[in-house]
Formats: sequence, C-alpha cells, structure tokens
Amino acid sequence: MFKRGSGAAGDGFARILANTGWLLGGKGVGAVLSLAYLAIVTRTLGVVDFGRFALVLSAANVVKALVSFDSWQIVVRYGQPHLADGNGDALNRVLRFCILIDLASALAGGLIAAAIILFFGHLLELGPGMGVQVWLFTMVMMITIRSSPTGVLRLFDRFDSAAFAETMIPVGRMIGAVAAWLLMPGITGFLIAWAGAELLCALSYWYLALKVGRGRIGHWRAGHALDARRENPGIIGFLTATNLQTSLSSIGQQVAVLIVGAFVGPAGAGLYRLANQLANSLTKISSLLSRSIFVELARTSTHGKEALGALFRRTNRLALVAGAVIIGLIVTIGHPLLGLIAGKPFLPAYPLLLMLGVAACIDLIGVSYRPLLMATDRAGLSLRIAFISTLLLLGLQSVLLSPYGTKGAAMANILSSLASFMMMGLASRRAVRI
Repeated sequence: MFKRGSGAAGDGFARILANTGWLLGGKGVGAVLSLAYLAIVTRTLGVVDFGRFALVLSAANVVKALVSFDSWQIVVRYGQPHLADGNGDALNRVLRFCILIDLASALAGGLIAAAIILFFGHLLELGPGMGVQVWLFTMVMMITIRSSPTGVLRLFDRFDSAAFAETMIPVGRMIGAVAAWLLMPGITGFLIAWAGAELLCALSYWYLALKVGRGRIGHWRAGHALDARRENPGIIGFLTATNLQTSLSSIGQQVAVLIVGAFVGPAGAGLYRLANQLANSLTKISSLLSRSIFVELARTSTHGKEALGALFRRTNRLALVAGAVIIGLIVTIGHPLLGLIAGKPFLPAYPLLLMLGVAACIDLIGVSYRPLLMATDRAGLSLRIAFISTLLLLGLQSVLLSPYGTKGAAMANILSSLASFMMMGLASRRAVRI
C-alpha cells in the first residue's frame, strides 16, 4: 500500500514538474516581452495617463472576475471519469455546459460594464468620449473568456499546447504596443492593442483544443448541454464555488487598484499597478503551479489519503524553495529593473514592489492549499476562507490608505496574504489527515 501510494505521488509530482515546465516556457517568453511592452506603455503615457490606463484595465478585469467561472476546473474534475469510461458524449455535454456558462457570463459582463461606465465613469476620470471605448474593450475581455478550451487541453495533459496559446497574449501585446506607439500613442491605441492580444489568445486556445480533442470529446449534438447537471452530481455547487473564489481573489487585487485611485488619484494608482504587475511577473510560477497541482491532486485523490498526502507535502516543499528564490530576486534586482523598464518617474514604486512581492511570495508558498481543498470536495470551505481574506484585504486597505497612502495599501496585501496562508494551511492539513 505504501509503495503504491508513493508511486502515485511520485508520478503525479513528476507530471506537475513537467507540466509546470511547459507553462514556464511559455511564461518565460511572456515575461521578457512584458518587460518590453511595459517599458513602451509607461514611457509613452507617463505616470498620470498610465494611471488612467491602469484604472480602465482594472475596471474591466473586475467585471470579468465578477461574472467568469473557472470552467476549466469543471472540465477536468467532471470530465476525467467520462474520459476514463470512454464516454465521449458525456464529456462533450460537460464541455458544452461550460461553454453555455461562459456565454452567459459574457452577456452579464457587458450589462454590468455598461452600468458601471454610465453611473461611475467619472470615478475613473475618463476623458471625453472614452466611455464607449472602455465598454468595447470590456466586451472583448468578456467574449474572449477561454476557460473551457483550457480545460480540454489540461484534461488531455497538453500543457505544451496551452503554453503556446498563452504566449499569444504577450506576443499580441508586444506587436500592438509597438503599433500603438508608432501610429496611435495614447490610451485608446494601447486599449486596442490589449484587446487584439486577447482575441489572438482566445482563437489560439480554441483551435488547439478542438485539434487535440478531435475524436475524443464525443459528438456536439449528443443530448443536451443541460443534461450535464443530472449526469454529474455536485457540478452546480462546484461551479458556484469556483466562480466565487475566482471572483473574490481577482476582485480583491483589481478593486485594490480602484481604491488606491479613489484615495490618491490616477498617478498613485499607476504606480501601484506597475509595482503589482512586476511583482506578479516575478511570482507567476504560483499560478502555473496551481494549475498543474489541481490536475494531479484530482487524479491522485483516487489513490487514497496516503498518496494524496505525499504529493501534497512534496509540492509544498517545491513552493517554499521557489518563494525564497523569488524574494531574493525582488530584493536584488527589483530596483534596477523598475528603473530600466519605466524610468526614473516610476522609481517611487519600488517600496510597493517589494511589499507586493512579499505578499505574492506568501501566496506562492501556500499554492497547494486551494487545489487540495478543491480536489477533495471542500470547495465550500475554500470559498469561505477566500471571502474572509478578500474582506480583510479591502478593509485593511480602507483603514491604512488614509494615513500611509499606497504603502499602506501594499502592507494590507501582506497582512491578508498571511491570514489566508494560515487559514488555508490549517484546513488543508486537516483534509489530508481525515
């Protein structure tokens, strides 16, 4: 029994490393390109206009986070049994169900975006005529939700294809940023560039998913998509929990930029977003590990608690080492990197980069916690912890922004990340021991 569990954990850990390697390969290209296009945008727009650009991006991402579902997790979680049983038609109904959810999300997102721009557009300090442009940009963000094809690629372990599709975002932004710099050097030009990159990435994901799944995901007219609710008990609860958790984690970060903008204006929001984006670029391995870990934990959970616990402990050690290395990188190269990319006007963002980087590394060290809870049917518990952490983040920001400015907002990220790390860690260890 021990050997069997250890073997399952070892195989799962090897696949996590391999799949994360593929994702890191794509993100490595993206990281280099992101430094280049960030330099173009910041130096072209300046601190204040970059702040307005950041507010628009954050508002669009808030809407997207509100309505979108991590449907790729549903495809993986509920598609695996059908794939193992050779029931391609049932798998296809799960996929079509997720596509319907994504389309409904896009419609809801468009309506919410229109309401936000109509009633709260003045808070974003948009220029004359910018409202329609922002709405169109948000609609592009909605219709390019690509979670369902992502699920197909991860279900078939085609992380290499997913990595290629994901590189279309930085490639598209780089090409678009250069074009905007030459032809339309303003907020509108860069919004068009960012929207084009989203479309390019979504088309790539769908092309590769349909190519990989051809002949293995059943027939597109087999039954009704809504039959997936009956055939997969618990799918609605899982769907709701993944949506709320994704929304809470994303909204917490994006609303933070909007709160900073409301307190200190577009310039402060621009500095905060730049620091947050650079910190997240250095800790991108967190989200990559999370995606690989969930797939393997969902598989390994069928081998018993011993195999699951062994895999969980090994991924924890890997995340701890990665977090320590990245904190060292932020301390040693963060300041010169910031000056190289954005120039001297953005150097006041370095303390924010340092603090936000620490917060992101805390999240990285606990990267196994949420996938474990989701894979062991404890999505509700994970959701409650995410809700508490988000409330804590936004509450602390509201309290600390007034006396400490943007540094107070960054400190709020560290405190909320620590609280989430402790709560998730306790819940995960209990899940493994039960």
